[in-house]
Amino acid sequence: MNATRRRLLLLSALGAPSALFAQADPRFDAFLQSLWPKAQAQRVGRATFDAALAGLALDPALARSGDRQAEFERTLKAYLDDAASPGRVARGREALQKHRADLAQAERAYGAPAEIIVAIWGMETEFGRDAGDKDVLRSLASLAFSRGEGERFSDEVVAAMVMLERGIPRAKLRGSWAGAMGHPQFLPSAYLKYAVSLAGGKTPDIWSSTADAHASIGNFIGKEGWKRGLAWGAEVIVPASYDWTSLKGSAAALAASGVKSVDGSALPAASHATLFFPAGAAGPAFLLTENYWIIKQYNNSDSYAMSVAHLGDRIAGRGAIQAPWPKDFRLLAREDRLKLQTLLRDKGFYNDKMDGRFGPASRDAIHEYQVGAGMFPADGFASAQVLARLAGGR
Repeated sequence: MNATRRRLLLLSALGAPSALFAQADPRFDAFLQSLWPKAQAQRVGRATFDAALAGLALDPALARSGDRQAEFERTLKAYLDDAASPGRVARGREALQKHRADLAQAERAYGAPAEIIVAIWGMETEFGRDAGDKDVLRSLASLAFSRGEGERFSDEVVAAMVMLERGIPRAKLRGSWAGAMGHPQFLPSAYLKYAVSLAGGKTPDIWSSTADAHASIGNFIGKEGWKRGLAWGAEVIVPASYDWTSLKGSAAALAASGVKSVDGSALPAASHATLFFPAGAAGPAFLLTENYWIIKQYNNSDSYAMSVAHLGDRIAGRGAIQAPWPKDFRLLAREDRLKLQTLLRDKGFYNDKMDGRFGPASRDAIHEYQVGAGMFPADGFASAQVLARLAGGR
């Protein structure tokens, strides 16, 4: 039996879909073969390696996918309106009750609140309804070949092979175009690191077992450092007398400066809290605790993290955001966001990625510039006014 025939039989034995077979691309094939030393170092057997890659065809469409993610191209209000829609809140509450036993077990084991686990589940796959049906190995291999991005995607290809080596059926490797799988939408490396079986099984099933999916999400949140008993944050009211020279401090210090929760309850007892103004000081204000940044480990986007936090609150029966959003609020175009980052960098305020995606580093830089320029309020918000002032050399 020749080597090609042997690889095809091994591939068939692993349950690979027939759609993978297509006209070969010699450059793609050479790239795949170059992954052998890395796979071998992770104790992937040659038979598994050959079977996983035999007949694997490049998906050229993936070279163009995902350049602009919705998390970074829409206002937070628009994102929240969809993410925490009445229908999704209702489905989340139903899921919370239906799965309350395994969610409670996961919460006890890993510390992540049940409503946060359910909110992530809802955000990722609409509570298991939309986990994707693309071949994960093909997607990751295509992304690794087409995009490079260091070894990010090639490492995921090897991680998928490790899963196969450990007995995960080839047919299980189905998910999104970006390689995320199952109810939690884990990349292969995340599966290897965080996936657990709630019943203690040897092979966690994040595709078919909601209990394992919930436990795995909870384990992710717990391992990333979730502090038990601490809320992600709260919507707050910032007084007119607030000293805008700092947007950070302990919750106790912020409370002493007049910051209050909108519902009158005590602020979450955070040692390190941050004030966040997603539409500027004229819109809703939030106090973010250490646990907010844990949610961001799942998806490094404020829109995503705020949506999980807010959806979790609504699922748990807590209130909606109370402060109105400015009617004339517009997100700066990506080109303007890049220009703003460039100007901040040139003036020595910013030293992070030039990607047009505004996270804490960009907000801190804007806040520092606002304070130095005497702009009031210094809310760290990327407004057209800040851009115009920077562009004018002031």
